[in-house]
Amino acid sequence: MPETNNKQAKEIIRVSISEAARLFGVNPQTIRRAIKSQEITYVVVAGRYKINFESLVRWSQKKVTVKNKAEKYGIGQYVDKWKIKNTLYSPSPKSIQKEELDEENNNSSKL
Repeated sequence: MPETNNKQAKEIIRVSISEAARLFGVNPQTIRRAIKSQEITYVVVAGRYKINFESLVRWSQKKVTVKNKAEKYGIGQYVDKWKIKNTLYSPSPKSIQKEELDEENNNSSKL
């Protein structure tokens, strides 16, 4: 029986060339050049390249132009939109604990 490791198995995320290009705001040809020069790791599934996302991120951080494009045209342009500015909609740990206590009290009173 194989020895089990206490660490969780790392899930590998793979994306297509077009998905990678959209995520990082670059031309798909840029991704193809990185594949050709072996700067990013990939596998071929059903005749299509599937790029290891982790290697893609490492590659993008090494390349200044790609990093800048990712921030301006890629996924980075949405970061500010995702931040919750109104704390009313951002629950604090105290409010979550209070809600859990209220639920427990309601459930015990129904019994």
